[in-house]
Amino acid sequence: MSIKNEIKANIKSILDKLNIEVPDNQINVEVPANKKNGDYATNVALVLARTIKRRPMDIAKEIAPLFDQELFENVFIAEPGFINLVINKQHLLNNINKIIQEGSNYGKSNYGQGKKINIEFVSANPTGILHIGHGRGATYGDNLARILKFAGYDITKEYYVNDAGNQMNNLGISIKERYKEICGMEAHLPEDGYHGKEIIDIAKNIYDCYGNTKLEENIEFFKKEGLDILLAQIKKDLDVYRVNFDIFTSEQSLYDRSLVENVLDKLKKSGKCYIAENALWLKTTDYNDEKDRVLIKSDGNYTYLLPDIAYHVDKLSRGYDELIDVLGSDHHGYINRLKASLEILGQDKDKLDIKILQMVRLIKDGEELKLSKRTGKTITLNDLISEVGVNATRYFFSSHSLDAQMDFDLDLAMKQSSDNPVYYIEYANARISSILKHYKEINSVEKFTTINDQQSFDILNKLYEFEDTVLLAAIKKQPHIIANYAYNLATLFHSYYTKEKIITDNIEYTNERILLIKAIKTVLVNSLDLIGIIPREEM
Repeated sequence: MSIKNEIKANIKSILDKLNIEVPDNQINVEVPANKKNGDYATNVALVLARTIKRRPMDIAKEIAPLFDQELFENVFIAEPGFINLVINKQHLLNNINKIIQEGSNYGKSNYGQGKKINIEFVSANPTGILHIGHGRGATYGDNLARILKFAGYDITKEYYVNDAGNQMNNLGISIKERYKEICGMEAHLPEDGYHGKEIIDIAKNIYDCYGNTKLEENIEFFKKEGLDILLAQIKKDLDVYRVNFDIFTSEQSLYDRSLVENVLDKLKKSGKCYIAENALWLKTTDYNDEKDRVLIKSDGNYTYLLPDIAYHVDKLSRGYDELIDVLGSDHHGYINRLKASLEILGQDKDKLDIKILQMVRLIKDGEELKLSKRTGKTITLNDLISEVGVNATRYFFSSHSLDAQMDFDLDLAMKQSSDNPVYYIEYANARISSILKHYKEINSVEKFTTINDQQSFDILNKLYEFEDTVLLAAIKKQPHIIANYAYNLATLFHSYYTKEKIITDNIEYTNERILLIKAIKTVLVNSLDLIGIIPREEM
């Protein structure tokens, strides 16, 4: 049980004794900004004042003595009726053994109770390779999946492959024209085609396999070859980035299973479709969208919205309790139109949660970097990883809230100093690993007696908060909370390391501190694992 839930359980027990009922969601337990106000504070007396019509301070004075004395060594009151709690130091010390015993499971909970959540992220069009925007989305989606799973949710990670429509036709045409060029023929690359080096590479690959024997093949052949190669490259890049998916869903498969046509038929029957300007429109303005949306254009082609609606209906039909979509910064207008479409079809729109990631600016030598120095093209995720490594890439993306634009400082990410936050965290882990490597004799301790300094208890409080921190990150869907936690824990350790001797002639003293830093390492590694970082053991 997390500490906040433990405190809430204690409060509920007190209220039961007093025959008072208060909804759990009305009682808050928070960590005060000022340590003078204790380790935790609760507003229970303020809540009760509205229920039983008494002064909050009077209520606080009455119930403060009823708190568990084994859990709290001090309970005191502050205006206008907050009850401040100081955790019993021995309780914190006992947690060292719990951390070491539970290891990689420490902080894990069943809060989600197996609720089924589908997280769809990245879903880059298979017409090129992943860029840094995809990298930010991949980081968020994968981190969120790790955190939610750790908090007891049943998570499915899904990649939606946009392998249908005009963009794929353009891909096939672009590859065929490059292939003709390699075969010595005149090429006519369309203006809206794909001009990247990867297209030339695919055409060369086809030529190396088949020579000039495929000149008479139709676009479908080149489209399939391109799709297979580009999707394989995307999967390879993601694998290097420690991101994998449970499901890859093909857009074309929606057409093949008649799901798009079925959804179109249902929308027509809903009474919310109309013809205007030779196009078929959906009246989404009736459902809080800013304007109605086109389903079928005047040329008879479907818009992107129609298969997307079918895709989300398909996902909901698989029994998920919640769908989370992680979309690019140009998709703000997509939220209401998609929710409106689902509502028209009688689906629960509140099951869909769309997260919009903001832009990333790469900064080098104090200036924005838009092009790769190596290729002269847009900087890819692979370029970034090659430059700063997987750990730094993931941490820098992880440490910012998704809804805020961010500057990714390449110079900082490559620094081998405490200025670089991921280096700083890894250094803490490496320092502890070095000590543990050279201090082999570690004995278990039933009761800690030599740890009594404030720095140690600051660390112990931080370790005790870990499960609550995980739950907060899961509930708010904000993985950067974990990244910040890891940094703060590393900061506490470094400060402790510089001021306190760990290994001394006193065997008992040393052994207890070895156990303490082992607990720190356990929680540090657990927190980093939640954001996909494998820390170095040596530096």
